[in-house]
Amino acid sequence: MKLLTQKLVLQRKGKPNRQKIMASPVNKLEDENSEIKLPSSPDDIHENIKSKFLVTMPEDFFHFWEFCKSMNAEKPQDALKNALGIELVGPFDILGKKLRNIHVQKPSDFLRHWRYYYDPPEFQTVFKGDNKTQYHLGYFRDEPGEPPVFVAANSATRGCKITPVGDNLFAAVNVEITKVLQTSCAKKMKDKLLEIQETLKKWADKHHYSLETKTMNIKKRNRKIVTKTFHGAGIVVPVDSNNVGYRPLPETNSNLKNILARICDSKTDKERDRHLDDLHEIMTLVQFANDECDYGMGFELGMDLFCYGDSRLHPHILNLLPLACDLLGRNEFGKILEAHLSDRKYTPDLSVLS
Repeated sequence: MKLLTQKLVLQRKGKPNRQKIMASPVNKLEDENSEIKLPSSPDDIHENIKSKFLVTMPEDFFHFWEFCKSMNAEKPQDALKNALGIELVGPFDILGKKLRNIHVQKPSDFLRHWRYYYDPPEFQTVFKGDNKTQYHLGYFRDEPGEPPVFVAANSATRGCKITPVGDNLFAAVNVEITKVLQTSCAKKMKDKLLEIQETLKKWADKHHYSLETKTMNIKKRNRKIVTKTFHGAGIVVPVDSNNVGYRPLPETNSNLKNILARICDSKTDKERDRHLDDLHEIMTLVQFANDECDYGMGFELGMDLFCYGDSRLHPHILNLLPLACDLLGRNEFGKILEAHLSDRKYTPDLSVLS
């Protein structure tokens, strides 16, 4: 196994050296230079958004903006607000020039922009729903340098569950329209929604976007999921023909939640330290897994701790997830996570809006 591990490390070009990572302060949320050097704003809108959010937006993002402009030229971001209660937010704020008069102090301000409490770094909010449940939709990526694998929904006040609703924004909004049409809405509203839906279908057909909620790409991705995690959408990590890349946690989701509950519900530091021993045992196994290139184990544990939601677990998340992201070649996700945990809020973060 040692020889196999050494061979795999050499094959995985671009992967950072684990010893160097472990020697760095993983709880340092932003280095000194990143606090000073703010993201650039190049003329190319694709590069502009990437410089601020660290990910590239897919073509359906821009096509959807044009679709909304066709309905409301002055305020495209509000084109669906009256009929569906949906507003275009996040990276759409750059297209809508909402960020022209921003007061940005550090790059993490952008990385937290419209980030809800349970949004993992793979999730990027683009639609805001109602405030009561904090319902919102966004792109979900397995790799920061690749297109999103689907669009998903989450209600932050209800927990961490992520529900895929299609592989593009047109499909996601079609789902939202269908949901409202199935309620007892007034005839005038129903006629308006049907009109919007018909226009949406024409735009989707013109640009060859599927309106199915489970496309071939989503089904293909489902076959690659190594574990569901607490949020239910699952994680995908590289696993080679020798099954190197992921090993399961030694506890079921139910048992792990019980361990975390005992830690977070402890009345005294002494009691908490006793229960932390169970978590530390699992974290030790993660270190062994990393030594043998099974990086997915640490990614899973860190993600489960993040989804559990208790701020007392943040130091342990920072010891797990940024390292796992670096080992998997997903360092952009690590930066997004660190920015989020530096000021994790129970309401969406709007720190870069003037």
